[in-house]
Amino acid sequence: MLFRITNLRTPVEMPEQALPAEVARRLELPADELSTLKILRKSLDARSRHRMEFVYSLTLSLPDSDSAPFADGMDIAPWSPPAFEEPELGTQPLPYRPVIVGSGPAGLLAGYFLALHGYRPLIIERGQVVRERVPAIRDFDSGGEHDNENNYLFGEGGAGCFSDGKLTCRISGPDADWVLQSFVDCGGRPSLVYENRPHLGSNKLPLICRNFRRKIEALGGEYKFGCRLEGLRFQNGLLQGLETSSGFIEASVCLLAIGHSARDTYEMLLKTGLPLKQKAFQLGLRIEQPQETVNQRKYGRDADYLTLLGAADYSLIAKGQKDLFSFCMCAGGIMIPSVSEPNMYCSNGMSNSRHDTPFANSGLVVTLEPHEFGSSHPLAGMYVQRQYESLAFQITGGNYQAPVQRAQDFLADRTPSPNEQLPSSYERGTRARNLAAVLPPSILKAIKSGLPILDTQWRGEFLQDAVLIGPEMRGSSPVRIERDPATFEIPALPGVYPVGEGAGYAGGIVTAAVDGLRAARKIITKHRAPDA
Repeated sequence: MLFRITNLRTPVEMPEQALPAEVARRLELPADELSTLKILRKSLDARSRHRMEFVYSLTLSLPDSDSAPFADGMDIAPWSPPAFEEPELGTQPLPYRPVIVGSGPAGLLAGYFLALHGYRPLIIERGQVVRERVPAIRDFDSGGEHDNENNYLFGEGGAGCFSDGKLTCRISGPDADWVLQSFVDCGGRPSLVYENRPHLGSNKLPLICRNFRRKIEALGGEYKFGCRLEGLRFQNGLLQGLETSSGFIEASVCLLAIGHSARDTYEMLLKTGLPLKQKAFQLGLRIEQPQETVNQRKYGRDADYLTLLGAADYSLIAKGQKDLFSFCMCAGGIMIPSVSEPNMYCSNGMSNSRHDTPFANSGLVVTLEPHEFGSSHPLAGMYVQRQYESLAFQITGGNYQAPVQRAQDFLADRTPSPNEQLPSSYERGTRARNLAAVLPPSILKAIKSGLPILDTQWRGEFLQDAVLIGPEMRGSSPVRIERDPATFEIPALPGVYPVGEGAGYAGGIVTAAVDGLRAARKIITKHRAPDA
């Protein structure tokens, strides 16, 4: 019988290798009966600096047991895990291979699932292969020109390839587990499948994206890089193909995994007649602090915890008329630009797997609702983003430098000296500016109300050495492409599947990947694979 063990607490000093012996002791069973022990989840309880604990959920098969054995200090009960849903193969003919627009998490996992089932997908990507994307980004960081098609947001792996690689999400279950296991199969460490806050690291993601591509190509799939979607061709409400910068591609099934920053694509899709609507999105600033401050807040001065657990992180919220909350906290990370169009500036953060810089950064964001966009136009939220990103670019002199301000000066409405040099990890350089200029009034008010609350939660340590950088605008899409919740297709345009963050149905790498997986499952259930 299969059992699930929950609330197994161990000191952080106890390594995972000691779990079988510890579980055997608590169950009063011989250790050799625990060969099937498997970790489901592992999280850190850091509420007390004096006794930090790992909290585990595990499964264990005990063939000779019909009831749960005695458990000392943990819970155990029979368990039937939910099964991953393998699709039944459809019967409708598919004259052409399915085409996926975008190689970010949604498109990548949709393509991988389709390839595994013999559908030989074609993935088109406006940017370049990851080995060409990395040097282009390095050139930009060192002061080079912005490349509209090959940058932090466009290229193999999408925005997810250079956005820290956090695999934390609010959903769980077999689909999320399948996605996490796929990342492991393509080069991620095995513990990704059970860590509470798994993190690939921006340095590992390019290799993982390349490994996905090689698996997809080995299964008959194909990639076209430098191939931008420029139009969709329909006849009698049915998809005939895609107009691209590389020519026309015949297709009867298309997954739109365009990402949240393909603004020209949104405009084209709206003109084409796709049902786009406004969606609330998050925006605000990023905060950058010494990593040592964060470590001491979480661990005190216990150097052993830092050695065992690595750079500390945090998750904070200030409740108010509009909640202010931390987002994409990057421990031991760096500030990067999140720019997809020329003459714009937007901030973001990332960290490598080692979390080894002296800086910590995090988004501090507030939700902007559609009624605050100032227009009923479907793309009004996107225009809000453009407005403030353009202002951020202009106030620093137009060289993609980051506008920064001391947190205390921001709260006190003190205009910084334009020549003030503030500490930051942002490689292209910073300019001290008043950040009130780069935020909508309601967001500015919410941040100024929420920051003192966060500082109180940290007993005055949150803001003491903090620098604010802004704006942060790309946490989620301001647009949703409407689809049928049962089929994932646009109702009036069968064969078109909007998926992922860009379609407004996800908020992170895993949720986007799961959305792509589920759309691929819908295609397989409806259509039989195209002939080889």
